[in-house]
Parts: sequence; C-alpha cells; structure tokens
Amino acid sequence: MDVQKRWNRWFNKLSPFQIIVLFYASAAILSTGLLSLPFLHREGVNLSFLDSLFTAVSAISVTGLTVVSTADTFNTAGYFVLMFVLQFGGIGVMTLGTFIWLLLGQKIGLKRRQLIKTDQNRSTFSGMVQLIRQILLIIILIELIGAVILGLYFLQYFPTVGEAFVQGTFASVSATTNAGFDITGTSLIMFQDDYFVQFVNILLLTLGAIGFPVLIEVKDYMTKKPKDLFNFSLFTKLTSITFALLIVVGTILIYLFDRSHFFAGKSWHESFFYAFFQSVTTRNGGLATMDVSEFTPATLLVICVLMFIGASPSSVGGGIRTTTFAITLLTILAYAKGKRSVRVFRREIHEDDIFRSFIVVSTAIMITGTSIIFLSLLEPQFELLPLIFEACSAFGTTGLSMGITPELHTAGKLIIIGLMFIGRIGIFSFLFILRGRGVKETYHYPKESMIIG
Repeated sequence: MDVQKRWNRWFNKLSPFQIIVLFYASAAILSTGLLSLPFLHREGVNLSFLDSLFTAVSAISVTGLTVVSTADTFNTAGYFVLMFVLQFGGIGVMTLGTFIWLLLGQKIGLKRRQLIKTDQNRSTFSGMVQLIRQILLIIILIELIGAVILGLYFLQYFPTVGEAFVQGTFASVSATTNAGFDITGTSLIMFQDDYFVQFVNILLLTLGAIGFPVLIEVKDYMTKKPKDLFNFSLFTKLTSITFALLIVVGTILIYLFDRSHFFAGKSWHESFFYAFFQSVTTRNGGLATMDVSEFTPATLLVICVLMFIGASPSSVGGGIRTTTFAITLLTILAYAKGKRSVRVFRREIHEDDIFRSFIVVSTAIMITGTSIIFLSLLEPQFELLPLIFEACSAFGTTGLSMGITPELHTAGKLIIIGLMFIGRIGIFSFLFILRGRGVKETYHYPKESMIIG
C-alpha cells in the first residue's frame, strides 16, 4: 500500500507533458517486448534487442525507418502485431487509452482530460471525449475503406485472397498512419507503373497527415446544414493551404531539379507521378515508388526540408508541423513589410503562437543539427548528405532513407531512435520533460535593449 501511495504522489507531481512522454516511452518498451517474441518471426530469424527497439520506436513514432526487412523478419501474426503498434502510435496513446477506458466504463476525469488535451495539442478541455470518439471513428473508417479497396485490387498481384487482403490491410494502415512500413519488401516500387495504387496511397497519406481537427471540420461541414452558415476555423484554413502548397511546390522543385537526370527519357505522366508521389510522401509517409538515392543532391536537400517541416499538428505525423512553418514564414514576411502584427484570413495570429513557433523551429534545428554532427563523427564511412537525409527523415518521422539505416553502428542507431521519439512526441513535450509544472513569475527585472542581427 505504501508503494502505491508513493507511486500516486510521484505520478501526481508530473506535468501532463511528462506523463505523455512517460506513456510513449512505456509504449515503446512494451512494443519492443512484443516484437521480440520469437513466434512472431519467420523461421530462422533472430532479432537482436537493439533491432527490436529500433523497430518498436520506429513503429510507435510511425516513422518507418528499419534496420531489418519487415517482410523477411515477421510472419503474418507479426504483421498484425505491428499494425496494432502502428495504430497505437499513429492515433496516439491517449486516444486509444481513452477508448479502452470508455469500454471499461470508467469515468474520464480532469487528469485524463488534461492528458488528452496535451496529446492532441488542444487549447481547451471542452469536448475531449467526443473528440476521441470522432478521431477513432474517422481513422478506422478510412483504414477499412482503404483495406477493402486495396485488398480487392491486389487480387491481381498476389496468388491468394488471404495474402491480397493481408497486403491490402497492412498497406492501408501503414499509409493512413503515415508509418512507411511495408510487407512487399520493396515499399511501393513494385507499383511504380500502377497509378491507381499510388493514387489510393496518396489519398490515405494525405488524410492521415492533414490533421484530425481538419478531418472533423470537413465531416461537420458535410453533415451539417445549411452549409453556407458553416465557417472553417483559421487552423483548418491555414494548415490545409500550407499542406497543399508544400505538396505543389515540392512536386515542381523535384521535377525541375531532376528533369535532366532521373526524369530524362520518361513520359510526362511517369515524371509527374514520380515527382508528385515523392512530394506527398515527404509529408510523413515514408513510402516510395523509387530508390530516392537516384535523385540529384539538390532534390535530396529539398526532400530533407520537406521532411523537416513534416505533417500538420494533431495528426499522425512529426516534424516542426505545417502551421509552425506557415506562422514563421508569415511573421518574417510581416516584419519585412514593417508590420507589427501577423494577419491572415482577416485574423491576427496570437503573439504566444508566434513565440511558440520560433521556439519549435529553433529547437528543432539545434536538435537535428547536433544529431547530424554526431552522426558524421560516429559514422565516417558515409557521406554527409545521406546522414542529413537520415536525420531529417527520423525527426520528421517520415521513414525515407538513402539505404544506410541497416549499416549504422549502435551509437548511430541510438541517435536515430532519439530523433524519431522526439519527432513523435513533439518539441514542446521534449522541452517540458524536465520543466515540471509551470512556475508563475512574481517579479521582473528592468528591461534592456540588445543589438540583434
């Protein structure tokens, strides 16, 4: 009983951010144990603890970087366990945890609502349980529809109905959660000429990365009447436009920088789908229809930037997030024009959000940059560009790789594991690990101007 009381006292002292980090760390450890179970592996496979940990963190963070081949390592039972871990990581530990609490008939109290609010990056407590229900309903419905469509379509690719639907189900879950895992053994390279499979994956990747609040607002718009009285929030407008512009700009830049290299000799539709799919997958997908190492260095650097930005807030993805990038860019443009406020869609961005955006960008650059420096010291056998690519992919929880992941040494793998974990929990959760509960300042020192720039 004393142990229980001490645990409760210690747990109650933790901030919501610290508890969320603790939950994700616990989920990673539990997933490591599950994925280490021998009966989930193919015959003759011996998965080391480090490789199990790497795979588990990659799955919980829905990154997709792997040090072993998923198809050659796990059997069918292993695929389903991996899908569960991907679901857990994609939707969020508090979402599935709340769903389990509701099934058990437990009351969702203030402490749990705080955790949901933190995990889903919400600003208010209102409608937390309803939010969880809607997220689960929407994501599971998307995955089911995707699994049926891909399962039926894969009948022409795989010899049995069972194999076709296992492949279709796994592909749907992996794409919707933006996990980037595959059980084909070659990602989507075998479908590089099949535009239907690519288009379905593009839709699933987009629906997973656009953000749960956007999906819920679109659902409300489609179900509520009259539609002319419905107003989308500033968040939905800004994140959707930023999301779309990043895909369009990414597609154009990838094509322009490689039109005389990788795209030379290819038809317009082949070039378009290659460039378009790689641009979409940088939003956090990690799936690929080609070996990205075939791109020119300029294209690879563009992809690094897109992966670093990542998906939208309150989605399955990582990175600095689209709205952070948009607010940072809008602030720079407003300052360059001599304006003291940031305005968009007839609204002004709150000063706290501007401050938070610059904190996220600055911290992310420092963390990723430091990781790249250490990787270059610890992995001298690789050139700098593949290491930059690997680090940006890990932080953005994207999962694209130039093929160096399995060849990393233990220290290099641990750095990538750390980046994937930070990318999934978010910069603020990472910064608040040691912060504890906020302390209100009771006094201020005199202010003094500094020379800047």
